[in-house]
Amino acid sequence: MGRRRGHNKQSSSGNNNDNNCSSHQQVTRMMVDDEDLDETTESSNLDDPISDEPDDSLIGGDKTSADYYFDSYSHFGIHEEMLKDTVRTKTYQNVIYQNGFLFRNKVVLDVGAGTGILSLFCAKAGAKHVYAVECSQMADMAKEIVEANGFSNGDYYSRRLLIHKYFSHTPLSVITVLKGKVEEIVLPVAQVDIIISEWMGYFLLFENMLDTVLYARNKWLINDGIVLPDRASLYLTAIEDSDYKEDKIEFWNNVYGFDMCCIKKQAMIEPLVDTVDQNQMVTNCQLLKTMDISKMSPGDVSFTAPFKLVAERNDYIHALVAYFDVMFTKCHKLTGFSTGPRSRATHWKQTVLYLVDVLTICEGETVVGSMTVAPNKKNPRDVGIMLKYSLNGQHSQVSRTQHYKMR
Repeated sequence: MGRRRGHNKQSSSGNNNDNNCSSHQQVTRMMVDDEDLDETTESSNLDDPISDEPDDSLIGGDKTSADYYFDSYSHFGIHEEMLKDTVRTKTYQNVIYQNGFLFRNKVVLDVGAGTGILSLFCAKAGAKHVYAVECSQMADMAKEIVEANGFSNGDYYSRRLLIHKYFSHTPLSVITVLKGKVEEIVLPVAQVDIIISEWMGYFLLFENMLDTVLYARNKWLINDGIVLPDRASLYLTAIEDSDYKEDKIEFWNNVYGFDMCCIKKQAMIEPLVDTVDQNQMVTNCQLLKTMDISKMSPGDVSFTAPFKLVAERNDYIHALVAYFDVMFTKCHKLTGFSTGPRSRATHWKQTVLYLVDVLTICEGETVVGSMTVAPNKKNPRDVGIMLKYSLNGQHSQVSRTQHYKMR
């Protein structure tokens, strides 16, 4: 999986079609009423198994994210990036602060707590007790952060002052940080009322933290308990991207006069994480999969979904782009955010899947196919993607299967 430098380019057609990405964007625009939200709401962007896997013999093909997954979250830099993603962090803050009735006197489990920011939000909103589980070394820092902000056991005076400032009638809360894997820790309580987590990865499912949330749900959540967020949807669209594909992929055809096409093959297999300009979008957006986190089973993270992308103008297609939305449906008002090209940028950006073919497409013509997604067999935190697509158009007749591996 790669990332590319930021750029802001126009599509080759020079047109900007903003009519409708998909019906979900119209729905999400109605979720938040500005007059009812505090200043933090401005951060929301609502307005604005695979049998044939890639060849592991490629350079680095035997390496996965398994060995360094938790270590990568031990460094403060990755947490700084996530905390500064105001769409992400302030949406969670708004959900918690503006829905105190969900948290008051409740026992909360924060899965993958990191710095403990979500636990702090929950405690300030009146949770009875918050258990913050973090496996990386950041757990040690989270304990210090909890103590520094007056939410550790016994620090009643400072907590009373802090809570009274924001929630004068809120009971005192305690946060307990537990260092270890959710699957291995011993939780001091038999059940919890709420599970909250920021589990989403690139392409929604990269790093497969969702399985950990589902494990916690099945083991500790009460029958009528709440999972936040409780809904996630994955979408697909198509883009024109000739300049960057030339720079990123075709570059390997001739490197100072030498053939390095073997690297080009690997570059095609690894999806690219980057911010896509909405002007590059050539087609509509297609819903691939919606997951109900409160009801789904772990096996549901593997799926095959059909798609039909309809061209909104005459142009070329160089890549398909995936992004996701998340929703908090248990709130007083439906709340969530999108990581799509037409929404405010987040640290998740979008996931770009370059095509072997350059598709010449006319307005109204369709690219049809299916996407199969499954955790990698060797390392479930990696994601395997199989893309089947075809176009029977005036200028292009193509039918192909491509494989990708996010690692």
